[in-house]
Parts: sequence; C-alpha cells; structure tokens
Amino acid sequence: MADEAQATASPPGKIKRLWQFVRRPNAKWSLLTLLVVGFVGGILFWGAFNTGMEATNTLAFCTSCHEMRDTVYVEYQDTIHFKNRSGVRAICSDCHVPHSWGPKMLRKAKAAFEVWGKITGSIDTPEKFEAKRMELAGHEWKRMAESGSRECRNCHDFDTMSGEKQKQSIYKKHMGAQKEGKTCIDCHKGIAHHLPKEYRDPDEEGSATQLPGVPAG
Repeated sequence: MADEAQATASPPGKIKRLWQFVRRPNAKWSLLTLLVVGFVGGILFWGAFNTGMEATNTLAFCTSCHEMRDTVYVEYQDTIHFKNRSGVRAICSDCHVPHSWGPKMLRKAKAAFEVWGKITGSIDTPEKFEAKRMELAGHEWKRMAESGSRECRNCHDFDTMSGEKQKQSIYKKHMGAQKEGKTCIDCHKGIAHHLPKEYRDPDEEGSATQLPGVPAG
C-alpha cells in the first residue's frame, strides 16, 4: 500500500524542487549558503570599491601631490569655481572626471597611467611643469572637446541660461555658440587654470600653432 501511495503521489512543484536544490549540501556548504555568502560578499566588495573610487575624487586627494598642490591648485583658488557669491564650489573631479559610471571607469583607468609621471618626476618642479603645461592642457582640452564639454554641462546648460540674469552681450554670445554647435571648452580655456604661455587665441592675428589633435578655439 505504501508503494502504491508513493507511486501515485504527484511530484513536487517547480518552486519546491528549486528550493530543495539550493538547500542540497554541496561538499561542505549548501548552494543556498554559498549564494547568500556570495551576495553579501559582493555588496561588501562593491561598497569598498565605490568608497575607494569616491575617495580618489576628493579635492584633498587631487592635491595630495606637490605637482598639483603647488601649481594648478594655487591658480584654481583665485577663480570663481573655488569661491563665489553663491558658495557653490566645483572641485577637480567635477570638471575632470565623468559622472556616469562607464566613462568614469575609463577615465580612472587612463589616470592610473599618469602615475608614471609622478614616479619618473616628469613635472616635479615648477620649471618642468611649465615646460609641459601646453601639452598637458592640450590633452585635457581635446578630451573635453570630444565629449562636448560633458563635465561642464553637468552644471552649465544653454537651455537654462536666462537672458534676464546674464548680461545681454554675454547671453547673445552663448546663444550664438549654441547655434554654431560650440560647447564650453571652445571659448572658456583658462577658466580655472593659467593658460600656457605658448597659447594664443586663434581669433587673434599671429596666434600660435595648436598642438596636433587639439581643437582650436
């Protein structure tokens, strides 16, 4: 009778079979235990990773080496991005690190290679830094131009500019730039750091030749 009852009993449902599978021991631990441990471990890893990434975006981290602290950081302190009437400060990462995850990871990966410059001392004196300022600025201008001044536009947007709040002459220039397809870096080089001594406004006669691959303007 017992055999007949077992033969006629309906098989367990899919959910029950799945639950039995994940609870089944696998060597020492059940699959459920491994999944829970893996899930918690993943959360802890991601939290630590994200915390580390955010730490490298702070102003303190960016100015922790004297190459930055004694040059561009000093210049930046005299600009409106550092101190202004509204009290809103744009720090290094706001302008130089993409906010979205994918481009941010790519930028961080490229930045890791810049550590080589620190190790070799390529800009470890003011004289060396000035000698390479045009090259360094050119790389950053090119990156900004290729992204359409993406980081600038996190705060500044043509569509939210007010003709009543801005001076009319400035507002007209902005609206004209929008129609021409220009973005912030086309007109605002040197907004936070000194321009290289070799740089000349391309609209001026006798302007210096731009570096290869660096857009003029």
